[in-house]
Amino acid sequence: MRLFQNTNYDFLGHRNKYYLISITIIVIGFAVLFTAKSIPLGIDFSGGTEIQVKFSKDVDISELRSAMDEAGFKGMEIKSMGSERDVLLRTPLQEEGQLVSDKIQTGIKSKMPDNTFEVLRTDKVGPKIGAELRQNALFAILFSLIAILIYMSFRFQFVFAAAAVIALFHDVLITISVIAIADFIFPDLRLEFNQSMLAAFLTLVGFSSNDTVIVFDRIRENIKLYKNDNVIDVMNRSINATLSRTVITSGTVFLTVLVLFLFGGEVNRSFAFTFGIGIITGTYSSIFIASAIVVDWKLRSGLTLGSAKSIGNRTKLTTPKVKKVNA
Repeated sequence: MRLFQNTNYDFLGHRNKYYLISITIIVIGFAVLFTAKSIPLGIDFSGGTEIQVKFSKDVDISELRSAMDEAGFKGMEIKSMGSERDVLLRTPLQEEGQLVSDKIQTGIKSKMPDNTFEVLRTDKVGPKIGAELRQNALFAILFSLIAILIYMSFRFQFVFAAAAVIALFHDVLITISVIAIADFIFPDLRLEFNQSMLAAFLTLVGFSSNDTVIVFDRIRENIKLYKNDNVIDVMNRSINATLSRTVITSGTVFLTVLVLFLFGGEVNRSFAFTFGIGIITGTYSSIFIASAIVVDWKLRSGLTLGSAKSIGNRTKLTTPKVKKVNA
């Protein structure tokens, strides 16, 4: 099935407009992030105590929250885990051994004696471990971008590899910006930066790079076929040729993630929301940003994009050669 047949959109002719759109979103998002409301850190990165409880009867979250306030855990984060009986309680408090967990259980028993419960798991993360996890999360994203740069440098020219990595970095920044804006406008989403969100960022980096490789492969093939054509036209033709495949693939994955976001519960919400936004930004950058960076890179390097010369498995953009004729 092809959604877009024989399209001839001028993607690269409007590349400055797309740059402006991306920059605007990033500026607004980071302005919100640093001045209004930052993305809250999960217990994985901030440290604290987390306990998952399964009740024998349906529990009222507001009643449970009141019980925790009376037990000394005012403002405690409480989430349902897909049902009215499974609940996740989280507090930044940390004490030796199981003191925090024991106080939570005592508070529940005193307020709701008729609703017995079972503790499924208890997690405790210290502040030092949380700081190490934050550092490792940053390294994980950076190393993944470096690995993609090395791989694509072997598969394509370095300029294509650099453009792909810049586009991936763009995807991460756009996604962070949208998360910050959404969390500010819709606080009930209760998004937080935890290991699930980190996994979503790493997944979107891989997903977006796959889309970009498909587009670059078609560009490389078409430059060999249309050696005498203007390279901007060849790139536009290549993006149009892969447009249907890109939209269908991204659309089906997005629908799956949307279902996970709507029905996967609060535990999966951060992952689903982050990856869903990442799919949109990754598809956008593969179509509008990555190839545009290649064109501007070549133009600023002083090369005219008049013809293309194929060398082995790589594609080198060169200027037309002019023979000298002796009078």
